[in-house]
Amino acid sequence: MKILIADDHSIVREGVKQLIRSIPLAADVVEAGDGNEALEIIRNDHFDLIILDISLPGINGLDLLQRICSSGSDNRVLMLSFHPQEHYAVRAFRLGASGYVVKDSDPSVIQEAIVRVAEGGRYVSPELAEVIFFDAQGTSPGMLHESLSDREFQVMILLAGGKTVTEIASQVFISHKTVSTYRVRILKKMGLNSNADLTIYAMKNGLI
Repeated sequence: MKILIADDHSIVREGVKQLIRSIPLAADVVEAGDGNEALEIIRNDHFDLIILDISLPGINGLDLLQRICSSGSDNRVLMLSFHPQEHYAVRAFRLGASGYVVKDSDPSVIQEAIVRVAEGGRYVSPELAEVIFFDAQGTSPGMLHESLSDREFQVMILLAGGKTVTEIASQVFISHKTVSTYRVRILKKMGLNSNADLTIYAMKNGLI
């Protein structure tokens, strides 16, 4: 079995490798420290499991997830994040992730997620299953960013993180004009006035 761990923190990668070694998976583990490196590795090799951090520098985790899942490959992806699952997990599953686990979960929980996804299943915590259920029913309480499409959400996170229109256009492969159009639409949908407002909102709600 071949596993790719993509995370910008070497201590996290090492911790995940230790967890993999302690479970019955005969795995060849490859590492990537940013999204661009991970994408290059994925383009040149096949992996049975990709463990992917959402907050990768370069190409972020959600964008990389979308590229992996839209490529037609059968790579299984487990998202690993410090961000609360209710903010990102539903979008990750919509994009094609097979599992989502928070980094500060008990090691046994992370091990369970790795094994389940590696074996072809899906990992959803009981708490997240409830969030997904209510989201599907349209009965979740809702937050401002939940009105955004997946692409709008992606651009919003990049804007909130201080990326310029030029940087965003280059990262997500759309034109400057399209990014600007998304920015106007995002601010209108969320009832905010500026990039600074987006940053404050994202920080307050644990999105960045």
